[in-house]
Amino acid sequence: MTAKKIRKTPHHHGYADLGMSRYFALYLAQAGWFALGFLLFSRAYWPSACQPKDFLDVYECSIRLPEGRGWVESSLMTWLWSTPLLIILEIQRRFKNFSR
Repeated sequence: MTAKKIRKTPHHHGYADLGMSRYFALYLAQAGWFALGFLLFSRAYWPSACQPKDFLDVYECSIRLPEGRGWVESSLMTWLWSTPLLIILEIQRRFKNFSR
């Protein structure tokens, strides 16, 4: 019985150069994420107690979205509160690459 040689490859953990197809897929996924947000925003039913008038009102009123118990409203609240975190992570990744 012969032992198999294990080929060790270096692990980059997100620091490797992206190929063109991965670059395209990354930004296509981001565009899809924003399109999903716009779709949810256009179909959501806002409670009568809180109707957003501007950008900050959207976040203030988003806490009341699940009161309607619809999947669109719950999904929109999740989308609204997770998107800023994803944007911050993307910006942090960009600046980390520039500092190298």
